[in-house]
Amino acid sequence: MVIVFQSKPSLIASGVVAGPLEKRSIFSQHFDATYDDERWQMKTNEQGHRKMVQEACEIAMKKAGVKNPDIDYFMGGDLINQMTPTNFAARDLDIPFIGLFSACATSVSSVIVASLLTEIGAANLSLAGASSQHNAVERQFRYPINYGSQKPRTAQWTVTAAGYALIGKHHEEYPSIEAATIGKSVDYGMDDPFHMGAAMAPAAFQTIQSHLEQRDQKMYHYDLILTGDLGHLGLKLLKGMFVESGVKSEELKPLRDAGDEFYGQDETFQSGASGAGCSAAVFFSYVIQQMRAGTYKRVLLVATGALLSPLSFQQGETIPCTAHAIEITMK
Repeated sequence: MVIVFQSKPSLIASGVVAGPLEKRSIFSQHFDATYDDERWQMKTNEQGHRKMVQEACEIAMKKAGVKNPDIDYFMGGDLINQMTPTNFAARDLDIPFIGLFSACATSVSSVIVASLLTEIGAANLSLAGASSQHNAVERQFRYPINYGSQKPRTAQWTVTAAGYALIGKHHEEYPSIEAATIGKSVDYGMDDPFHMGAAMAPAAFQTIQSHLEQRDQKMYHYDLILTGDLGHLGLKLLKGMFVESGVKSEELKPLRDAGDEFYGQDETFQSGASGAGCSAAVFFSYVIQQMRAGTYKRVLLVATGALLSPLSFQQGETIPCTAHAIEITMK
């Protein structure tokens, strides 16, 4: 189902911070800050993760010239159990908090909720975004870093980054959110946590197809359709699904993926990047900057998420996935 925002809430400002390996990203020049210490000089990965979220939010507020009491709601999430990094960041930010979990799709689901609150007049300003921290996520979902486990080529690298945007009332000088599609939970029976691109591609396909059909649009109506984060293999599968549905290969030109491009073609990172911070970092830095510069006029951002847990995987469950989309325009 597509939601059309009559008030066209705007992305007023954003903040993106990332870790040391993320300096190797092709998008690093667009980030607000990168740090040499994965833990942000805190004692644990999770504490560093919390610090990263706070800093991204503070950067966004500073750009807009507002302070914590000016923000009506803070909403976001991460991949750690019970989202403790984001929960503790909310404690320190002291802003009314709505925690959201859509796995790596949280970067967009949080913007959708913030836009709805703006649409109904319940909020003037909201902070929305997501984050991930490589060491903490790998330890929870796969193996501790010091275990030295070898990963298959289908695996993706969890990004250390936090991206948050300030959502407010419509201003023509800022990118505006015109519409959104909330995706379903899609399960094609994949059960390999080292092949997330294959698990998430069907959800991305369904959400994009649904959005275009209900908006009576084609891919060429967009300067960019950016998914995140399917990686090299997931993007290839997604394009194949569109071709099988009757879309010509040349019509897929606007379709790109944040995880596919994040680290370029560096084979160190297997099939590319992943993590809730991957799409958040690219969406809230590179994409917004390109829109404000006039390079892109209409963009569809589609964040994908694998809705598994370590327990569900250990119990032999398959991996349901979702994808949420927001349509953004710039005058």
